[in-house]
Parts: sequence; C-alpha cells; structure tokens
Amino acid sequence: MAPRASSSSLPESGYLLLLVLCLGALLALRLAGIGASAINLGVDETQYWTWSRDLDFGYFSKPPLIAWIIRATTEICGDSEVCIRSASPILYTFASLMLFLSGRALFDARVGFWSAIVFATLPGVSYSSHLMTTDVPLVLMWTVMLFFWVILVKRPSMGLAVLLGAAIGIGLLAKQAMIYAVLCIVCHAAVSREAREALKSGRGLIAAAVALLAFSPNIVWNVQNGFVMAKHTGANIGWKYPYIHLGRLLEFIGIQFGIFGPILAVVFARRAWGEINAPRDPAKMTLLAFSLPILVLLMLQALLSRAHGNWSATAYPAAAVFVTAMMLELDRRILFRLSLGLHLALAAVIAFAPAFARDWPMIKELKFMRQVLGWQDLAGRVRSKLASERYGSILVDKREPAAELLYYLRDEGVPLYVWAPGPEPHDHFQMTRPFTASAPEPILLLSLDSCPPQIAGRFTDVQPVGAERVPHIKNKRPNVYLCRLAGYKGAAP
Repeated sequence: MAPRASSSSLPESGYLLLLVLCLGALLALRLAGIGASAINLGVDETQYWTWSRDLDFGYFSKPPLIAWIIRATTEICGDSEVCIRSASPILYTFASLMLFLSGRALFDARVGFWSAIVFATLPGVSYSSHLMTTDVPLVLMWTVMLFFWVILVKRPSMGLAVLLGAAIGIGLLAKQAMIYAVLCIVCHAAVSREAREALKSGRGLIAAAVALLAFSPNIVWNVQNGFVMAKHTGANIGWKYPYIHLGRLLEFIGIQFGIFGPILAVVFARRAWGEINAPRDPAKMTLLAFSLPILVLLMLQALLSRAHGNWSATAYPAAAVFVTAMMLELDRRILFRLSLGLHLALAAVIAFAPAFARDWPMIKELKFMRQVLGWQDLAGRVRSKLASERYGSILVDKREPAAELLYYLRDEGVPLYVWAPGPEPHDHFQMTRPFTASAPEPILLLSLDSCPPQIAGRFTDVQPVGAERVPHIKNKRPNVYLCRLAGYKGAAP
C-alpha cells in the first residue's frame, strides 16, 4: 500500500530542492560544531590518521578505505582535527541523499524526502557525524548498495548487477560489516520472487564477481600479512563459555533505542512484527530484509559473547525508510513531529556540547568525553620533557597512548615504539612499531599504570623521572608515569 497523498505535497523536483537545502543547513551546523569542538581526536581516529600516513590495502583491524579518505582530506586542508573529522558529516549527507533515491524508488518523492531527513537526524547519525570512523564510509556504501538493489529488483539488468557488486566490494574496503549485504540479499530472495528474478541470468554471479574483484586487494594484503585482520575479527566475535550473556543482550538492545531514537524504535518493532505476520507491501518487505536480519544476528552475537552498539549501523538506513513510510501512511503526524523535534534538538546539543567539554563538569563525566579529553595535554607534557632532556626514543605499553602521541607529537623527530608482550601482535602498533634492541637510547617510557616492572626489568639503567598529572585522561587515573631507560638487556628467555 502506498503512503497516503498529502494535499500539500510538492512536485518531485521541489522535494529534492528542499532536501538539498535542509541537508545543507544540517551539514553547516555539524561542520560548525566540529570547528568549535574542544575535544581531542579519539584513539581510533588517531590510529586511522597514522594509517593514512602509510597508505596500504589493509591494516591490522580494518580495511583501508578509512585511511584513504583521511589522506585525501588532509591533503586538501591539513592534519588538524577539524579537517580529519570534516569528511564525516559530508559523507553522511551523501548517504541521506541516497536514501531519498531509495525511498522515491520504493514509494514516492515525499517518502524519500522524509526518509532522508529522518535518517540524517537519527541520534546515532548525529553522534557519528562528529567522528571520523569506519562506520561513516560503510554507511555511505550501504545506502549506495541498497539503492542499486532496489532498482535491480525493479528493472533487472547486467549493468545494475555490476554497480551493485561494485558498491558491495567498495563497502567491504570500508568495513567487514558490509558482508551483511549478502545476508540481506539472501533473506530478500527467500521471500520475494522479484528478488530471485533479479539474481537470475548470471546477474547474481556477476555482482559477486565484481564485489570480489573490488575487495581483492585487501584479500591479497591479508594473505601477505598472515590473515591478521581476519584473526582480529575472529577475536572480536569471541564466542566462548558460558555462551549466554543476557545482560549484554539487554545492554545492546538498550543502545539501539538510543541510536535509532525510542519513538522510532518502538514504531519499527511494532510495524515490523505486523508486516511479517501479514505481508502486504513488497517495498516494506524489501526494507525489512535489509534491517531485521542484521539486528537479529547481532542480538544473537550479544547473547553469545558481546556486540558493540555501533555494529548495527547498517540496519538503520532501511529501517529509517520503513518507519517513515509507515508513519506517513498511517498519518501519525504528532508522533512523527515529536520524534523529529527531539532528534533535531539532540543534533544541536551533540553539535555544540563538545565546545564546552572542558568547562562543564556534567559533560566531562560522560564516558565518551573521558576518552577524548586530555591527550593533547599529555602530548604537551611529553614535548616539554623532550625539550628539557635528551631522549633517543619514546616507549609506550598500550595502543591508546601510541595512537594519540603519534598524532599530537607528529612534528617531533623522536621515534615512538610499543612494547609487545609476546610474539603475536595484539594491535596495529605492536605489529608496525614493536620495540627492538635497535631503538635509540636513552628511552622515555610512558605508562598509565606506573613504570611496569616487566618492561623496566629488561634494562640495566632505570630512573623514574616523575608522574605527570593529566586530569582528563581516563578520568579515574590522572597520573601518567615516566621513566628513563637505558642498557637494554635483550628479550626475556
């Protein structure tokens, strides 16, 4: 059933123009918020920045597209925090435009317009738009893939199959979660004759071949590097006894209400259940096929082990179109406006709260803020230490300070190394910057947990040089401990 027409409906070109204006205003708001932000880059962001300095077809934990994008933006506007993060709201704007095209193809321009607005203002999107993470290019390529799939089902052609495969392959270069597209296509084909027809005559095979070809550079990189990324992904899945973690499942579900918004989440759950029990509209079944399987799979993962809240990011483009179509069809104007108003208000808060992060205690106490405040201050203390005393290199024992100091000390000439506790690396920096006997001495050891004896014990000359108090780092552990090391005795037998 198509959404009910409105007497105030605009012509199709009018909806597109209005959407561009609305998304442009939202983009300007988010870029202004990024420019005013007082928070430092997060650990993942600084790690991705270090990847972008050494372009490759793969990295320890993720495929390479995030590094390529950061490198492109920094070549244009420099290495500042603002420049690195600016690509995020821009890419989300394009993702919203792609959802307009999908909503228009499945229903009409009115549904497409409101679907794009609903998606662009989701709490999860507002939050993610101020960070440069792998979810950003992943969601963009997911919306591109969804559009090509919708059109392929309507008008099967080999050209669309090629474009679909390219979107999936490039999405896999953004994040491994793009593989959910295969699950969603299979689920859609299981319930839709039109979807099965779209895959016939070699179109499904061509799409798969093109996707594999686009993703093949990362496959080759994994082979050359001992499948390190695949091992990391397997470790993240982490199924092990006792296999039932009800608390983690409830936590994951609760986070989804925050990402999608409580009103939209309830509408989605109720209407999805009704549509599954009594399917009436092929368009809505398409959207459910590209959202529900992901959520169900991740709830199972959360129950068996753990699932981070953002792992569900690919479920919400289709879900946004679904709830928009349902609410317009049922004429739930008050509920729709209340949800949109709340999300717009939250978008404004998320945009500008980081500007006051260092001044407002309520903001500083947020878990996220404890991860992105203080790193630049720490780098300043280390810089002063390097200026006052001669050190040949810096040594850290965790990924977090490695990533942050590599970024915030990027203009220093002193090399930085990471202590690897065993032969197998546990993160990107242990793989690419492991400490060896060739590290120039004396060494400035920096640790958030005092001077670790398992490191200090490997040197003949160990001199504590104080503890720097950096209140924001980790919040509960404000002291950063420094030691001067020399006379490396070699690896433990």
